[in-house]
Amino acid sequence: MSLINKEVADFSVQAYQNDDFHTVTKADILGKWSVFFFYPADFTFVCPTELKDLAGKYEEFKKIGCEIYSVSCDSHFVHKAWHDASDTIKAISYPMLADPNHRLARDFQVLIENDGMAERGTFVVNPEGKIVAYEVVAGNIGRNADELLRRVEALQFVAEHGDQVCPAKWQPGAATLKPGLDLVGKL
Repeated sequence: MSLINKEVADFSVQAYQNDDFHTVTKADILGKWSVFFFYPADFTFVCPTELKDLAGKYEEFKKIGCEIYSVSCDSHFVHKAWHDASDTIKAISYPMLADPNHRLARDFQVLIENDGMAERGTFVVNPEGKIVAYEVVAGNIGRNADELLRRVEALQFVAEHGDQVCPAKWQPGAATLKPGLDLVGKL
């Protein structure tokens, strides 16, 4: 079953961000674009490479009005311990959501029940709180923050210009398509 246009369920979780703990709720994601970036666990091998890659693009995501939320089934205390122990994770300034009760992982359908961990799932949520794009990959395959940023920019463009669509490898400013018509000029 597709999760496209599924509304994110109400939630309230603890987050670790910038040497502080705070609560993140569904109300916090409404009215802006969000990316939920699920990963299996703290203190693992592929996860820090992805999280560092995402941290390197965080300012660009913020410039387009999109918040990043990394999510694992670890507690916020484990997120802090990992941050304190790893130079790579110290570079992260976006919220690291704790999901030890698996509420988010179940809602986004990425929980590996037998392991109590999440699959590598990336979900783009629009300002109305609905999933508009997602990708789930095998645990041993890292994701690409450049492609994720491009995808969010394309989703935002289509949301603003509903009569146009973005072709493969579309970049901001490139030509788009109008269904039933030829390429539309650069916008």
